[in-house]
Amino acid sequence: MTNLHIHHHRLTAQMRSVLQRMARAGHPPLHTLSPAAARAAYEAGSGVLEVDRAALARVEDFRIPARDGHGLPARLYAPSEATGLPVLLYLHGGGFTIGSIATHDVLCRELARLSGGMVVSLEYRLAPEHRFPVASNDAWDALAWLAAHADTLGADRARLAVGGDSAGGTLAAVNAILARDAGVPLALQLLFYPGCAAHQDTPSHATYARGLVLEEPAIRWFFGNYVTTHAQREDWRFAPLHADDVDGVAPAWVGLAECDPLVDEGIQYADKLRAAGVAVDLEIYRGVTHEFIKMGRAIPEARQAHADAAAALRQAFERG
Repeated sequence: MTNLHIHHHRLTAQMRSVLQRMARAGHPPLHTLSPAAARAAYEAGSGVLEVDRAALARVEDFRIPARDGHGLPARLYAPSEATGLPVLLYLHGGGFTIGSIATHDVLCRELARLSGGMVVSLEYRLAPEHRFPVASNDAWDALAWLAAHADTLGADRARLAVGGDSAGGTLAAVNAILARDAGVPLALQLLFYPGCAAHQDTPSHATYARGLVLEEPAIRWFFGNYVTTHAQREDWRFAPLHADDVDGVAPAWVGLAECDPLVDEGIQYADKLRAAGVAVDLEIYRGVTHEFIKMGRAIPEARQAHADAAAALRQAFERG
């Protein structure tokens, strides 16, 4: 019996169809490739199931300085030429190893189009060439830069949010804690199926280990590229569930996939935030897998998640 048959009753018909097509395509698993080849393969396939690429009034590439002087590539998306727009720093997923501005271009366009705000997508440095905590440092350096210089982009630095998916969701959650510590006010942390735990030992990691886009060997490969010691795995900048306290961090919108190894730790992190008195809007999209938000052409839940996330951004910026 295949893994797809085991999970058949939980998956939507559209999600099953996508997984069957992926299986028929027969591409080698990313974790069997070199990091460079995995990045190329992920980028080549990234737009296949996306919604149409939205045309926006402004799409501009620029660079943000990191603490070591490296210029981090960034891309600005704005649905209008208006100044004073609120701004979301978006951090792409890819297990700290793959992914880029290009792989998340359509998603960032959708978030800008639907929210009416500006999105800045960051190309932080990837492992294994740049191991922990480089990605975390790059993400924070970009957020701190936006907090100081958003007006140079035509954005309102008083209305700032951070978001990301998967490993980018981890980085966004960490950024929200760092922002609190630095006294940088954030309107929202927008977390699509973030990795939050030091060790992949929750029941969902066992239940959904095979056959559903993100598999256990890939998780092991991704994280092994980024964190190389036990101490790094236990560090809250990799595993925000290990943060000493999350009191006073930004309100959170958390969007999870039901059939995802990471779903349990996403729920645990939402619970940790709520226990600290943080406002949390938790949405669990039923019958879909990790990466579903980049499958909007085939998966209606992806389009719903885009709309829900954009609505959360609009509401947060109106409060801000």
